[in-house]
Amino acid sequence: MKFNMISKTEAFTNPDFGCVPEKRGINEYISKGVINLDKPSGPTSHEIDSWIKRILHLEKSGHGGTLDPKVTGVLPVGLDAATRVIQLLLTAPKEYVCLLTFHHDVDEDKIRETFKEFTGKIFQLPPVKSAVKRELRTRNIYYSTIYEIDGKDVLFRIGCEAGTYVRTYCHNIGEAIGVGAHMAELRRTQVGSFNEKNNLVTLHDVTDAYHFYLEDGDESFLREAIMPMERAADYLPKIFIKDSAVDAICHGADLACGGIVSLADNIQKNDIVAIETLKGELVASGNALISANEILEADSGFAVNTSKVFMQPNIYPRVW
Repeated sequence: MKFNMISKTEAFTNPDFGCVPEKRGINEYISKGVINLDKPSGPTSHEIDSWIKRILHLEKSGHGGTLDPKVTGVLPVGLDAATRVIQLLLTAPKEYVCLLTFHHDVDEDKIRETFKEFTGKIFQLPPVKSAVKRELRTRNIYYSTIYEIDGKDVLFRIGCEAGTYVRTYCHNIGEAIGVGAHMAELRRTQVGSFNEKNNLVTLHDVTDAYHFYLEDGDESFLREAIMPMERAADYLPKIFIKDSAVDAICHGADLACGGIVSLADNIQKNDIVAIETLKGELVASGNALISANEILEADSGFAVNTSKVFMQPNIYPRVW
């Protein structure tokens, strides 16, 4: 997602410390990488993790936003050190293309009218087989666009808040109309900043890229199949900090206003923000304590309560 960046002060970054994410050595690039994987129908998300580890000979990997075995589409996978970064996607907005099937014939106007009613804030009860407590909760449906109605089948695209169950969404629409409905097919098309147009690759692509690297020493295909872990934070508003502030954040310190160089102009209090170096390296994430305008005007005090640290200490000099 795009944000307008505003400058708070001028600063330069020392080339002797850190590294632009895209220029990391290949081993570090892999271990701090994420894959925008096109999950096939059949395997579980955890099986995909295991296969990725086996293909790339890694110790660990982790996915962002579990997909049911039969569901296909965007499954971000974090590699080694980037596994923790995938946690940022748990609260990211999601998008799906879904085929809903009604159990009886329904008038098209009624279908379109009901879909409009199921946009905005809706109530959902998670299914019996779910990883969360089964209690009624609200979820935000950003849009629900019908592409085609063919008899009892409805093809639509839905953008929704994290934690929305599309299967339940289909069931509830069928209940509202009074004829019943179920989710026939589902494909996820977006998770945060990952989508079908953004380096989406298959398991075969990853396998081929790794073999090109092993056999010919050609890193190019591997660098196309894997993206820097920083891409997992691209949907969040960003704050760029001085080199002198980096190591303190790496040790868990909150971000002081004096350490900020530039920031997204739409930051509001309590927003989750990504903290990055001037080279674009992801340092940490946290909750904004004040708004962007207040940060710009502040000469002292703290701007962000650091919650998750992703960069190792001692990469940048300690000056605190």
